[in-house]
Amino acid sequence: MDKRVGSVRRTTFVILAVSIAGSAPWLGWWPLLFLLPAAAFFAGADALTPRARRPEYLMFAAWIGSEITIAGAVALEGHRGITALSWLAIPVITLSSRFPMRGVIVGVAIATVLMLAVAFGVDANAVIASPQLVLAPVALILSVAVLSTALMESDIQHRSDAVIDQLTGMLNRKALAVRVAELAQQSEVTGEPVGVTVADLDRFKRVNDTHGHAAGDVVLREVAYLLRKQLRAFDLAYRLGGEEFLILVPGSDLERTAELAERLREGVATGPVGDGLSVTMSLGVGASGFAERFNYANVFAVADEALYRAKRDGRNRVCVATPDLGTTLSALNGDGRSTPGGAAPALA
Repeated sequence: MDKRVGSVRRTTFVILAVSIAGSAPWLGWWPLLFLLPAAAFFAGADALTPRARRPEYLMFAAWIGSEITIAGAVALEGHRGITALSWLAIPVITLSSRFPMRGVIVGVAIATVLMLAVAFGVDANAVIASPQLVLAPVALILSVAVLSTALMESDIQHRSDAVIDQLTGMLNRKALAVRVAELAQQSEVTGEPVGVTVADLDRFKRVNDTHGHAAGDVVLREVAYLLRKQLRAFDLAYRLGGEEFLILVPGSDLERTAELAERLREGVATGPVGDGLSVTMSLGVGASGFAERFNYANVFAVADEALYRAKRDGRNRVCVATPDLGTTLSALNGDGRSTPGGAAPALA
């Protein structure tokens, strides 16, 4: 979002510069100098953000700097500048696009305090005599914050609907494509592997045929919950379609991804779902290597082949494959014992 706001922010600076230039016969040219520190705040934040552990704090500090700059420019104009207090509402527009609700509230409070401080500090008598000098800018700041937040929440909801599977609450294929591209770039920088687990409910068609599709939907929702609660915050679960799921495990090699897959299998097999139904799941595991770019197509291919091997070998098990050799190494059956694996088809 900050990349989108960046271009709009530069346009806003141009608009402000033109406005100040048009007011030069009455205010002078020196207010243009206040645009320089504001631009410097954001340029510095943009440069440091990729390396910052908490970039939102950096951007919020730059946002505060821009508000202080505008407030300072208005204050130094004296009583003539009070009419420009509404300019403090301009940065407020961007709050909801970058920060959660508490950030919006803090930002609005800062803008309002700065506006009141400038107004009463410059000409308290004029404000007391004509309260609309501050009431109108305050109303503008609040209205901008409320409207922009509502629009952003609507946008987030529509984006969420586009990438969330409505039945299970899991991410869908569209979200998967975006995350895969991100992980490919990250793996080039960090050199960390990425694990991929492909999972499929065993004999799910029997559930639909015997108990009905409504019961099948309940099973899918509860299995999705069982899978998610086993994952770390940055592991992501996707529904590929039907009863097939996929788990992306950043920073996890083949062994650790297989261990997670076994926990997922056990979590589904040990607990009844729906109206007391028992279901099992077969899983195939693959992972990229250390110090190599994550190639999703290759890793998914061997994980998917491992899944089919798990199905052929009796279901309710985890089958592990190596993406570089296209070979199934081992399979864990339902009681957790390791059985020898066979060769999987080599990738084209």
